[in-house]
Amino acid sequence: MRLYSLSVLYKGVSKVHLLKAAYDVSTFNFFQRSSVQEFMTFTSQLIAERSALGSRASVKEQEYLCHVYVRNDGLAGVVIADNEYPQRVCFTLLDKVLDEFSRQVSKMDWPSGSPATISYSALDGYLSKYQVWTP
Repeated sequence: MRLYSLSVLYKGVSKVHLLKAAYDVSTFNFFQRSSVQEFMTFTSQLIAERSALGSRASVKEQEYLCHVYVRNDGLAGVVIADNEYPQRVCFTLLDKVLDEFSRQVSKMDWPSGSPATISYSALDGYLSKYQVWTP
C-alpha cells in the first residue's frame, strides 16, 4: 500500500492549476521517474478539472486510484495511491491538508499561485508520514 502523489490545486473559473505537490517516485526505474511524475501532475489536474465544486471522487487510472476532493471555495486536493490503499485514509489526509493549506496560504494567492510562488512545505512530510499505511 503506497502513496505516490499528493497535490493541492486551485479550480478557477477557466482552468485548474497546480499550487503545490509532493511525489514519491522512488519505486520506479530511474529513467521513468520524470515521465511518471509528469503523468501524475497531468492526471491530478485533469481529475480536479472534471470534478464539481464540493465533490469527492475516486477514479481508477491504469493501476492507480486517484482520490480527489474539490472544496466549494475552489481549493482541490488529489492523492494518487495504489489500489490497496484505503480510500477513507486518503480523504482524511486530503481534508487535513486542504484545511491546513487554507489557513497558511492566503486565499488571494490561490488564483495566481504556482509551486514556485506558494510557500507551503508540509506536503512532503504528509506524503512520507502516510506513505505505507498499516491497519
